[in-house]
Amino acid sequence: MTADLGALKEDLRRRMDGAVETLRREFAGLRTGRANPALLEPVKVQAYGSELRLAEVGTVGVPEPRMITVQVWDRALVGVVEKAIRDAGLGLNPASDGQLVRVPIPSLTAERRVELAKAAGRYAEGARVAVRGVRRDGMEHIRQFEKKGEISQDALARWSEEVQKLTDAYIKRVDDALADKDREIRQV
Repeated sequence: MTADLGALKEDLRRRMDGAVETLRREFAGLRTGRANPALLEPVKVQAYGSELRLAEVGTVGVPEPRMITVQVWDRALVGVVEKAIRDAGLGLNPASDGQLVRVPIPSLTAERRVELAKAAGRYAEGARVAVRGVRRDGMEHIRQFEKKGEISQDALARWSEEVQKLTDAYIKRVDDALADKDREIRQV
C-alpha cells in the first residue's frame, strides 16, 4: 500500500516539476533588455524542406550584454535566419555580417517593463494553477484509496498533509522565480 502512495507522491512531484520547468521556459522568453540565448528559442527557420530550431542551423552566443549572435553554419541560410528572427514577433532587428547574424537587444521603456511584469505575473499564476491542479488530482487519488479501505482515516490525513506540504514547496518555487524575474525586469 505504501508503495502505491509513494509512487503517487513521485508522480505528483514529477508533474509539479513540469509546471515549474514550463514557467522557467516562459520566463526565458520574456525579453528584459539583457541578452539571453533562450530569447531566440521560439524562432523557427524554414531550411532543407522542414522547420528547424535556430540552434539546429547555427551557434547562438552572447558576446556582450546587449547582443546575441548566431553563427550560421550554411551561408545560404543567413538571409532565412535573419527573416525568421525578424518575423518571430520578438521586436528584434537582426543584421548579418558574413555568416554571423548580430541581434542587438534594445533597452526597455518604462511601459514595456510594466507589460513584462504583468506577463510574468500571468505566467506565474498559470504555473500556480497547474500545481494546484496536480494537488487536486493527488488528493482525489488518496481519497479513493481511503474509500476502497486501502488506507485508514489517519493515513488519509497524513498523506493529505504531505501532498499539501509538497504543493506549498512548489508554489514557493513559483513565487521565488517570479520575484527573481521581477528584479531582473526592474534592474535593466
